[in-house]
Amino acid sequence: MSDTALVLGGGGPVGGAWLVGVLAGLTEAGIDLGRADIVIGTSAGSVFGSRLLSGVPAAELYERQLDGTDAIRLPVTPGQTLRFLWAALGSRDPQRSAERLGRAALRARTGPEADPAGLLRPLLGGVRDWPARELRITSVDARTGRVETFDATSGVPLLDAVAASCAVPVVLSPVTIAGSRWIDGGSRSTANLQLARGYRRVLAVVPIPKAVGPHPSAERQAAELSDGGARVALLTPDPAARKAMGRNLADDTRRPAAARAGRAQALALAGSVAEVWPG
Repeated sequence: MSDTALVLGGGGPVGGAWLVGVLAGLTEAGIDLGRADIVIGTSAGSVFGSRLLSGVPAAELYERQLDGTDAIRLPVTPGQTLRFLWAALGSRDPQRSAERLGRAALRARTGPEADPAGLLRPLLGGVRDWPARELRITSVDARTGRVETFDATSGVPLLDAVAASCAVPVVLSPVTIAGSRWIDGGSRSTANLQLARGYRRVLAVVPIPKAVGPHPSAERQAAELSDGGARVALLTPDPAARKAMGRNLADDTRRPAAARAGRAQALALAGSVAEVWPG
């Protein structure tokens, strides 16, 4: 087994803010996130994983959530929400559910394909190149419903990989890479902990514990890793954080409160994380 994997899940602007707060709180408490041998990022996790591995301190990412520097506007209409739910919940089979969501994404009348990249470019700051340390970014093939990953060896620009991982079905256009169309990496799993199989120590920060539809929860995936011999620390929002985040994870006004809640939760749980994560 390899040693350490840091898994960062998706959660839209608000979930991403909570995730950043957790990273800042853990760092403040003395948890060295730089000890990760690999970072696995899904959706919002791909954004902040890219920045973290490119040398942006967690404390700086946190302050940017508080002062509004990293604001992101992702308006989601009631009609889009209904179409998403209809597709994701239309089958009890995980594979068929993902295929339905992919078809809905391909049919949806969204903006041009450049929209996901344009939306995310400011969030990446000056980061344009793949970091030297290992980063894997998840996305789902809209035609097959299967989870795939991009990394520095894939021949795909970092911005395109992040845009594909964040292309929320029926809200943002699928992203074309190598002749395939790609949608949000959280469409089947909000964090894709299964990709950390083979690592001894896993720290997973997951804003949304379970994807919509008949898919395994982060808790179940963490248990499977534990059964395989890994030591796993899984952090999901506690009741105070869920209250701060609210129901609409695209509501940009919730970001500061969500980030503060994530930091507070991380400070409270740092001791248990330290039992798993190397010092």
